Order: sequence, then C-alpha cells, then structure tokens
Amino acid sequence: MKFGYTILEQPSDLGIEAYGTTLTGAFEHAADGLMSIMIDLANVELAESRTIEVSGDDTGQLLVRWLTEVLSLFEGQQFIGKEFRITHLDEQTLKGTAVGERLAAKHQTLTDVKAVSYHQLHVHHSEKGAEVTVFVDI
Repeated sequence: MKFGYTILEQPSDLGIEAYGTTLTGAFEHAADGLMSIMIDLANVELAESRTIEVSGDDTGQLLVRWLTEVLSLFEGQQFIGKEFRITHLDEQTLKGTAVGERLAAKHQTLTDVKAVSYHQLHVHHSEKGAEVTVFVDI
C-alpha cells in the first residue's frame, strides 16, 4: 500500500486521496494534502501548534470536520499547518494538533479553498491500511 496523498483535479473542485498504514495516518495525510492545495509549504516552519478536537457520527463525518477545522485555522487565524498529529481517533471523536506558523509575507498562497465537501466522500480501512477520499470546493 502507498502512503501520503494524491490531488485529484475536477472542473469545480479538487479531491484529496490519502493513504496510511492506519486510519490516523490517512487522516493526517489528508490534512497535508489540503494545506498543499492552499499554500506552498516549502517556507513554513514548525514554530507553533494548535489543538484540534472534533466529534461526529462516523469516521466520514470526522474526516470532513477535521479538515474543516484545518481550513478554519488557516482562514480564521491565518495559521498554516505543516505537520499534523492525531493523538486519538475512534468512531466518534478525534483529537490532534497542527504544527506550523502564522501566514507571513514569505509564504506563497496557491488556491482558495471554500469548503470541505461530503460529495464523493470515501473512508476505507482494514488491517492492510487505510484510504480516504474527500473533495473540496474551490
């Protein structure tokens, strides 16, 4: 199984297909993918962290809410997450951190993401690994 993420391009939205040895890893890679759509991460330093806690009815809803929080940190606090660490993930709760820094002149923004969508949402995990697919509105 491969690990990391792939960006899927469609006319009005972009998708993120993320993989990991665990569901936690796939969620972390999905956040990496989201940030890579919005900003060039090359100059982002690991200077600060933000705590993210979300709850939901199932893992699909958790994925959307996790990524929505990552997007909200960027839009609301101008915080760029470069590394994501999930410390707890079960069927209804997720706790983690985003590590990075605030947006500054040295950073190059890329694509404006409006929202994380439930459209074509897919979460699959087994003992062989995990794969998630989520689309964002641009």
